[in-house]
Formats: sequence, structure tokens, C-alpha cells
Amino acid sequence: MALAALWVVAGLLAARQAAAVLRLPPDQRLTDLETWIGERGVLHVRGSLYDTDAFTGTPFAGLVLKPLTRAAEQSLGVAWTFGTLALVAILGLVAARLLPSPVSRRTALLAAPVAISLIVLSLPVRNAFTLGQTSIIPVLLVLLSLLPKTSARQSALLIGVAAALQPALLLFAGLLWLTGRRRVAVLTGATFAACSALAWAVMPHDSWTYWVHHIGGAGLGESPDSLSNQSLHGLLLRAGLRGPLELTLLAVLAAAVIWWGLRRAAHYARDGQLLLAAAITGCVALAVSPTSWQHQLLWILLAVVGRVGRRQADRLVWPVLVVLVMTLNRHALMPGGLEGLGFIGDNAQLFAALAAACLVPFLTRDAPEWDRPQPSPTAEPARTPYSWVPMLKFWRRPLSRPNLVLELMLIRVGYWGYSFIRAHAPDERSLAEGHGRQILSIESWLHIDVEYWFNHFVADTPWLEASMNYYYSTFHFLVPLSLLAWLYVCRPATYRWARTPLAFATLLALFGFWLYPLAPPRLMDMGYIDTAHGPQDLNDPDFGALTKLSNQYAAMPSLHVGWSLWCGVVIALVAPKLWMKVLGLLYPVLTTAVIVGTANHYLLDAVGGAAVVAAGFALQYVLTGAGRAPIEPARVTESAATEARGRAATLWASARAKLPGADPARASATAPTAVRDTAGAAEPAGSQPAEPASVTPESVKPDLSQPGPGKPEPGKPDSVKPEGSDAGPDDQPAPADVAR
Repeated sequence: MALAALWVVAGLLAARQAAAVLRLPPDQRLTDLETWIGERGVLHVRGSLYDTDAFTGTPFAGLVLKPLTRAAEQSLGVAWTFGTLALVAILGLVAARLLPSPVSRRTALLAAPVAISLIVLSLPVRNAFTLGQTSIIPVLLVLLSLLPKTSARQSALLIGVAAALQPALLLFAGLLWLTGRRRVAVLTGATFAACSALAWAVMPHDSWTYWVHHIGGAGLGESPDSLSNQSLHGLLLRAGLRGPLELTLLAVLAAAVIWWGLRRAAHYARDGQLLLAAAITGCVALAVSPTSWQHQLLWILLAVVGRVGRRQADRLVWPVLVVLVMTLNRHALMPGGLEGLGFIGDNAQLFAALAAACLVPFLTRDAPEWDRPQPSPTAEPARTPYSWVPMLKFWRRPLSRPNLVLELMLIRVGYWGYSFIRAHAPDERSLAEGHGRQILSIESWLHIDVEYWFNHFVADTPWLEASMNYYYSTFHFLVPLSLLAWLYVCRPATYRWARTPLAFATLLALFGFWLYPLAPPRLMDMGYIDTAHGPQDLNDPDFGALTKLSNQYAAMPSLHVGWSLWCGVVIALVAPKLWMKVLGLLYPVLTTAVIVGTANHYLLDAVGGAAVVAAGFALQYVLTGAGRAPIEPARVTESAATEARGRAATLWASARAKLPGADPARASATAPTAVRDTAGAAEPAGSQPAEPASVTPESVKPDLSQPGPGKPEPGKPDSVKPEGSDAGPDDQPAPADVAR
């Protein structure tokens, strides 16, 4: 069932991509094919291919790809589009075939549709579809050379041709050399030289222009300092470096990346991870190439196969990072308001390539954690009064602290998705104002239409107006983020429990924004006062600073109230003091007063916000059965363990001292070694502290090999417990006492 669903998803994604290209007008479809089929394209040009700098391929590419572009010219891109789809499908099947063994049957079945879906969704392939690029071909040629049944000569031929199409891929000859396949490496170089020589013989002027004048195509296409060039050269140019300094630094960095990256690739190739080795080498090629355009970055996506992290909680960080970088634009990855974060977003694909090539510690197949990562503590499925709850009976809630990088990535992308959907929700003014009048009519019928007089009361009270404006613009994000941060650090299990209903509530609110666009009171032209932005221009509802961030007609439900109610519930459940709980419950009440007093929401909007939060908690309960905040797992610190061992020593000495004729010093001396040393001994000055011993029943068990008061000598019968004594000769502290 899952396999069929994945193949359906892959087919739908491929069909959607093809439809997105074919439904465009012919003059807007496959725009980069103009370099092939236009009046000055490769198919028709009589002079040099590089007269206009529009063509960025090698002379060999211009020579051998003409037959492929005939299809685009003759069928307006239909054959070209479906041919590209076929290449994508073959690439996904080959990538799935190259997964490192052993591969379970389930993984082998699911790998191909997942690979095809990710490739179709990736920015390089979408770019290739839209513009009509041929960058999938070199990647496919290299991967075909890695298949088990490919001979050495065939591998050399495939990689050599791929390098002739994209010269930076000649680095794969270095990978072959480092892995001991030196004959194949030499044949690869010879194939590349032969293909380039053939192109030089047929098109000598173009070859001179590409290889000598433009130094391997470095000066072709867009400006090398544009964001489309995700190479080290482009990064240094965007950083403001020019001239000899930039070239020298580029040479040093490129040499270091090639040396270290190829060594890493060879290491993983010898380990049997051929697809990962190819991905690392491709990332090295992208980083050191003078220009690496977006349609050439598919190598980064292939690095998703590497396994990173020894803990189960860390396994998803690298694949999620790669998929996000390769499927989302820079605005989705990083907020544009902060300059430093914006720089990371602008160069995210280059940084991902460098990380894969040089930094990420991928596991080898002989690592114990390769197949068995360290598990995270989980809670058993909750028991509820209802037989159908939880619906996800197989789900075991993790109790450990989640990976911080993964959490930050998901929060950022989730908020971007929320902002994107909210901004594109229906915003027709007449419809939104009609819904506003409906809300006012309902409130009037319920006798709760207090917005007008309360808004004017706030506007006539300067200190109240200023404080509410500050509250509205600041606390909406500050309090929830602060509470999430505190839960993450201090209550990791509660953090996992609390974030889920918050995400559900936010998702449900998006349905309200789409289905019921609502003009807030300040945009209704009914005498309400916008305390934050002043008088509104009703002919331009996009008024005020907030309109740059969100759709002003996304008012039902109010997430100001929803998020504040979530904060209040969580604080009331986890706060240790009564006054903290009271403040937490007052927070949504104050927020409701603020949104009404500033004319940003109706009172029923607050009811809607409370409803989506209640639905969020209800959804979590129905799916997982988690209705209450979990109990945090006990953490035994070194000090707690030391205290427990000290109590065990005291109990043991007390029991021995109560025996008739017992010597207290002797009783203390015969205490178990593990507890006696911890309880009474001090560390010598300058010595290294010993590792804390674990507290187990065996660690507090007395040494029965030593004779002592109340204990029989070896070879003698056991003594009888004296009448009236509280402890026998073999008595010892119970494990429960030690644990306490």
C-alpha cells in the first residue's frame, strides 16, 4: 500500500512539473533553449557559439547535443519535456540501485519512488525543466559508471564524456586514482581529451574562445558574482574581493577543498558507499568550479544518502537540511531582515556542498551505529477510556530533548509556510467587509458587541493606548518563543508534548484565513480607531507597517489569542508556583483585551483563536492519547549518585554497629568499598577525579570474604542472630533504600 502511494506521488509530481512547463505560451517555454533553437542558437548560428555569451556549455556539448535540441525545435518542447522526465526517472532508479548494501527489502522497494520524487522537487531539476537545460545528463552518466555490471572501459568512457560536457567532473578521475583504479582514471582522462580534441578539430575557433579566452567558460553566462553562481569564486566576488587577492585566496581554498574532499570521497568509496562518494566528489566539483549554476547543483541532493549521527534523534538532521536547501528558495530558508542570516540563505547551496565535501562526519558501514543508532527513551502508548484512542497505536512518544538544529529548521520553514499561505489567502475587500458586518451582527444579537466603546476608551487614554500598542506588537512572538525555549532546555519531554498542539492550532487557523477572510474593525470604515497606525486609507487597505508581513484580512481566528491561550495552558500545567499559574492564565485574558482595544480583532475572533487551540490539544489526544503533560524522566546526576552511595554507607555502618560487641571503627571499615570511598574519602590534592560509579545493588553488596564482627569465620557455622538486635550479620541496605 505504501509503495503504491509513493509511486502515485512520484507520478503526480512528474505530471505536475510537465504540465507547469507545457501550459506556458511557446515563447515563454524552455527559455534557455533559445541558445539552441533561436535565431542565434546552436542549431542556426554560422559564427562562434560564444559571440553573445548566452551559450555556456563546452564546444563538445554544442557539437553532440544538437540532435537532442531538434526535438525541442520541432515539437515546441513537448518531446524535450517528456525526454527530461525519462532521464529523471532513470536517474532515480540508478540512485536507488546504488544504495550501500545491505539494503532491506522494504528500503529497496521504497527507495526508487522516494528518489524520483525528491529529484523532481529539487531546484536544479525544476530549473532544468523550466529553462530546457541538459545538466541531468552528466550526473546520469557518472552514476551509470558506478553500477556493478559496468566494466572498467565503460566507466572510463561514461565519466570522460560527462567531463567533456562539464569539465569540473574530471575530478572523478582523481577519485578513481585514489581508490586504486588508476588504469580507469587514465582512460577517463584520455576520453575527456579525445572528446575535447574532436570538438577542437570541428570548431577550433569556439574551442579557443572557451578554453583560452574564457578560461574554461568562466566568463560566460550571467555575472559570476550573481546569486545564481553557487561556487567559491562567486562567494568571494559577492564578499567584495577582486583581483589578485581574490584569485590567490580562491586557489588556496580550491586546493584545500579538492585535497580533503577527494580523500573523504575515496574513504567512503572503499567503504562501499559509492553513491555517497560520487555525491562528495560532485560537491567538490561544484565548489571549485569557476561557475556553478543552479541547474548543475543536483550533486548536493545525492549527498542525502549519507548517514550522520550516532543517536536516533540526530539521524534526520542532515537529510532534512539537504532536502530543504535543495527544494526551497533562499527566502524560505532564512529571514531576509537580518543581514547575516540573509547571507547564509543567499549561499545556502554552496555551504551545503562544502559541508558534504569537507565537514559532515558520515558514518562508515562498520560503525556500530550504522544500523542501530542509540535509541531515544520513549513512552508507552497512552491508555485512554476510549478503545479508538489513540488512533496511532504504534506511536511511542519520545521523551528526550530533540535535536536543536532540526527544531530550528522546522520552525523556520513552518513559519515561512504559514506566512506564505496567509499572505496568499483571499483578500477581496468587499468579501472581507461583508464578513465583518456578519460578525458584528452576531455579536449584537449576543449582546457582546463591546469593540466600539472599548476601542474609543483605549484611544482616549494615552498611557493605556501606548501600552496596548507595545503589547500587541511585542508579546505575540516574544512570549511563545521564550516559553518554547525554556521548555526545550528544562522540560524536554513537555516541550515535545506542548509544541504539537501549537502546530496543529496554527495549521487549523490557516483554513480560517482561506475560508473566511475578515476585515478587522480598524478597516471597516465604521468609526474605529487604529491605535497603532492612525487613520486608514480605505482605498488602500494595504496600509501600515504590518501589511508588509501579512494579509490584513486574515483575522479569523485570532492567533494572538490562540498562541497566548496555549502559553497560559502550558504555564498553568508546568509552573511550580501558584502565582506563576495565575499569571499564565491572565495572559490570554490580557491579550483579548488588547486585540479588541486596538481595533485589530472582534471578540468572536478571540473565540475562534481559543477554538483552534482546543482543537489542537484534542487532535493530539485523539492521535497519540497524550492528554496531559508527561512526567519528565528522572536524571541521576553525579551529585545525586554520590549522595545515594553515602546514605548506603551510613546504613551499612549503622547496622553493623548494632551487633553485640561490634567495633564502630571496624563496622565503618567493613562497609562496601564503593560506598565507603565515596562517602568518607576525599580526593588527594591534584589528583584526577574518578569516574562516578553506577548505583546498583551489586555496588552496595558487602564483601563477604572478609571476616568481621557478627560474621562467621571461614569454615565455621553461621552465628545465630542475637536476641534484640536490629541487624543480622548478612543484612545489607536494600536496593530501594539505596535508590532513595
